[in-house]
Amino acid sequence: MTPMTRDGIARRLAQDVEDGWHVNLGIGMPEHVGDQLAGREVVLHSENGILGMGPTPPAGAEDPNLINAGKKPITRVKGASFFDHALSFAIVRGGHLDLCVLGAYQVAANGDLANWSRDHGDLIPAIGGAMDLAVGAKRIWVMMNHTASDGAPRILERCTYPLTAQGCVKRIYTDLAVLVVTDDGLLVEEILGDLTADELAARTGAPLTFARSVARSAA
Repeated sequence: MTPMTRDGIARRLAQDVEDGWHVNLGIGMPEHVGDQLAGREVVLHSENGILGMGPTPPAGAEDPNLINAGKKPITRVKGASFFDHALSFAIVRGGHLDLCVLGAYQVAANGDLANWSRDHGDLIPAIGGAMDLAVGAKRIWVMMNHTASDGAPRILERCTYPLTAQGCVKRIYTDLAVLVVTDDGLLVEEILGDLTADELAARTGAPLTFARSVARSAA
């Protein structure tokens, strides 16, 4: 069983994004989602002051003045606008974002989110804008690997890392499955390939329930 690639997770997540939404993509894995939304009627926001981001530019065509919050080169779509941080966070805090896709170190069964670090080896050793996004966007979806590099579960009954926000996550997209956070716990909607329910449960640190008809994703 080969886990889904980052682009594969991004492609699967993009299928659930509705046209007309205003969407913020967090730093790291979520940045891959932008390329999967190219040509769609979805407006991408970045907290460094951009509304109307386009896909990643081809190699050699980067504009050093066009970057996202993760300092990655971007393009702009027709009608894009630029503004200062104050207005950008007014969009975030004012509830104007339909969706924010964030990466995470851990997610709890009740939707608690832990996605920041004080590790000096981390490129962004601080909360950054994630705390504002976690409580300001109408929906929080997480894109992450299902387990850590040592195989430890990253989806848990309770987070062991410092929280970014409580109970904010609604959907989790991993390299193994798609899960929904419900009032009764985690519901599995989709599983990767031939991975069994028992194998998924063994890689998850919280109880799972399974939809009546669980879909299957290709790697």
